[in-house]
Amino acid sequence: MNSGTISLSSTDYIIFFASLIGAMLVGLWAGRKEETSEDYFLAGKGLRWFGVAGSIFGSNVSANHMVGMMGVGFSIGFAQSHFEIGAIAGLLFLCFGFLPVYRKLNLYTLSEYLGKRYDDRSRISYAVIMIIIMAFVQMVPALYIGSRTICELMGGDAIIEQPAEALTPIADETVPVALQDSTVANQLKPVPAAKKINTTYYNLFVIGLGLIAGSYTILGGLKAVVYTDIIQSVLMLIVGIGIAILVFSEFSWGEMVAASAAEAAETGTNRMSIYLPTHHPSLPWTGVITGLMFMHCFYWGTNQFIVQRALGAVSDKEARVGIISAGFLKLLIPFFSIGTGVAAYFLLMREAGADPTAMDNVRNIPPDTIFPQLVTKFLQPIGFGLIGLVAAGVIGAILSSIDSMMNSAATIFSVDVWKRYINPGASDKELIVVGRLSIVGLMLFAILSAIYIMNPDSTGNFFLLIADYQNYLTPGLLVAFILGIFWKRGTATAAFVAIIAGVVLSWLVVTIYDSDMPRPLYDVALKRANISDFNVKQFPDKYGEQTGIHAMSVSEFESFINDDIRDKITPVMETFGPQLNFFHRVVFVIGLSGIIYVLISLNGTPDPEKSQLTWTSLGGHNKTRLKEIGILFVLSVAAYIVIAILTSNGLLTPMIAATIAAIWTLAVYTREVIRKHAAAETDLSLGQFVVSSDITYAGVLASLAMFMMFYFF
Repeated sequence: MNSGTISLSSTDYIIFFASLIGAMLVGLWAGRKEETSEDYFLAGKGLRWFGVAGSIFGSNVSANHMVGMMGVGFSIGFAQSHFEIGAIAGLLFLCFGFLPVYRKLNLYTLSEYLGKRYDDRSRISYAVIMIIIMAFVQMVPALYIGSRTICELMGGDAIIEQPAEALTPIADETVPVALQDSTVANQLKPVPAAKKINTTYYNLFVIGLGLIAGSYTILGGLKAVVYTDIIQSVLMLIVGIGIAILVFSEFSWGEMVAASAAEAAETGTNRMSIYLPTHHPSLPWTGVITGLMFMHCFYWGTNQFIVQRALGAVSDKEARVGIISAGFLKLLIPFFSIGTGVAAYFLLMREAGADPTAMDNVRNIPPDTIFPQLVTKFLQPIGFGLIGLVAAGVIGAILSSIDSMMNSAATIFSVDVWKRYINPGASDKELIVVGRLSIVGLMLFAILSAIYIMNPDSTGNFFLLIADYQNYLTPGLLVAFILGIFWKRGTATAAFVAIIAGVVLSWLVVTIYDSDMPRPLYDVALKRANISDFNVKQFPDKYGEQTGIHAMSVSEFESFINDDIRDKITPVMETFGPQLNFFHRVVFVIGLSGIIYVLISLNGTPDPEKSQLTWTSLGGHNKTRLKEIGILFVLSVAAYIVIAILTSNGLLTPMIAATIAAIWTLAVYTREVIRKHAAAETDLSLGQFVVSSDITYAGVLASLAMFMMFYFF
């Protein structure tokens, strides 16, 4: 693949600046009349479904998704799709679980709900944690990876070429090891040539992006954010789908499936499968169908910058339709982002042929550079301003995330800090001023932080890194929300302790579990990898009291593995790895935090008035209905488990399993639509009711998600 310098034409610059300025002007126009705090923070509660959908999608899909997810697809495979497929569960939980409660209480922030349901301790805890997440974990990384990507796209002076490291050539593996006078280092693969980001250009892009996002967010509030997000979402989809079409025109879906099957037969690794071993360091299947699902419930159901769009909708139905529509857009990402990354891997391996060095160079490509390399290969030769459109799409992805974080963090600070504690009598005008000043502060903080953390030599996957850090803070919050909404017995003290315990336990569980055993040595010890599969930098030259590992002969290294490593691997560690994956960590922490919440609640006295702020009371459902839903949920999970077992044993093909799972899911939702039609006082026929019901489209969305869960088995 050609990774040379991208040359931008005048047409590229025209399209780029026209797209950028156009989106800004639309945002400023949309938010020109922000007279009340409801106008500024909730868009006057006048958002239609398409505004909710576009803004949710745009807020969620940042440069991390366009660049980072494509990179994970390239380096790991379709397993990354769990982030998108599993999101459907979180979105539907928001629609039918959380949203009825939030909308009934007429909230500005989700901190308000915790304050109403419990007390100010939980309210301020949520406010502090969410501001930290939005500032540190969302805004700064968006500026970081986005600016790096723009540097890659620009090329030229924005990129500094690095020569390949001169390492000892790989030993001839056709010669018996006994006849080779070789050290471990000689068995390892050399580091290919790399690219280094020019920090001056990076800093300029960080400053520019921060100022642009801040300008229209400060002036126009949520309405400006929503309308710019819609435009930016369209740009992202055009760019992502366009690149996917070009890649798959050269390397088709069928070729990718065949190439993946061939690689799986040779190495045991199936890049088309979304289920990786339990010991996988990044995406173990046991973690993604448990811990990741909990994370989705938090992100989509209890996350201020997502839910705020639904709170600003003109009606409950418009909010639900918008959320469901955003779900359909989410299911496109496995194909145009992750799938494109997988196809790029096999395309490059095909181009490498049988040359071992070329194949090693492909495997060592930094994941976050795949997107700009595809742009260079497929779009630059076409011209017609496409590079400018790509740049606009990337910047749109960055801005749509940053502006949402700024607005939501400002809403929390204005409502939950300023109005609650500093000036309870603050007028609407004062709250708007406070909100705008908060955005200025957040903007400056994010810019300076992104400049500070810049590492021009970084090659790691930033997407998974930020997901890891975020979920040190959220387990306790999720427990407080779920048990507070669905259990009347919960108390204020239980919620506050669970929130704090979630943060403490997240660090404690990792400290107790994690060993100091480096992953490369662990994998070699369990014969999950050969010595030559690792770069020399991945092996520590010292482990414990053993020094000079790189200078060992192969026989000495084998003795070291047998004597010093293998006997330290426990059965639990063999199953889950030497370091606890953050998905598994989330399961442990939520379980422990939930137990703490229940025990404290049972030993306390709930407030009778606050206990009414639950789903059964505010959502309009009784205990019988809740029990019925619970039975359907348990039956569905049992059905999916049976289908999974039959598929894993080869009794069902993934396609047949996917079809059965989709039909079952659609039948569950169809039953609900029929029940609602029978209970409703309406002149609509059943067919008309089905077409008009948002539950119908929720069922189609859920069915598509389950189909994908089994298709990529």
